[in-house]
Amino acid sequence: MSRLQTPRRLPTLVALCGLLLVPTGAQAQAVALAGVLGSKALLVVDANPPRAVGAGDEYQGVKVIAVTKEEATVEVKGARRTLRLGEAPVSVGGRSGGKKVTLVADSRGHFVSNGTINGQVMQYMVDTGASTVAIGRPDAERMGLKYQNGQPVRVNTANGMGQGWRMKLDSVRIGDVEVFGVEAIITSQSMPYVLLGNSFLTEFQMTRINDQMVLEKRN
Repeated sequence: MSRLQTPRRLPTLVALCGLLLVPTGAQAQAVALAGVLGSKALLVVDANPPRAVGAGDEYQGVKVIAVTKEEATVEVKGARRTLRLGEAPVSVGGRSGGKKVTLVADSRGHFVSNGTINGQVMQYMVDTGASTVAIGRPDAERMGLKYQNGQPVRVNTANGMGQGWRMKLDSVRIGDVEVFGVEAIITSQSMPYVLLGNSFLTEFQMTRINDQMVLEKRN
């Protein structure tokens, strides 16, 4: 506590970063990483005063797993998420309350729209022929995915075999529906869209009606 009371000894306080929405029953719990203070994450939970929390400690149901200079990994109800500076709002701690989403095909018959991966905006195209979610390296880097820590794999590309990385995404969200722990392949080549393959789609019952596709979450 003395470090918090002595301004000269305070490390540089990193500016406010993204909010984390954590479902707790019927209401969402708002959690923000206000900064990094030495080896502790400065957490703001709902409207309560900031609290410096070290790795292994818990504050109002939010457990800090690890802290670096620019991010903190937290765990809520068994679900882990890394909070980064400037990250868009995301949700952890359970599955989203949404159960169904309706997609409308474009003029080519493709289902293309926007969603989020780990809270970062992405543009996707539904691909029932792909075994996993597939992401081009430029998009993966833009979204801050640490694909280099994933499992190296060889993947088929338009130009033959290429380098890829297999990893688990914390969350994939389209509309009001969110799925956690989704397997993905990061390809070394850029791609016009994130392909939503069966590692995501098998979580849903799919119904096609004319130019609409209804994805309904399985129980």
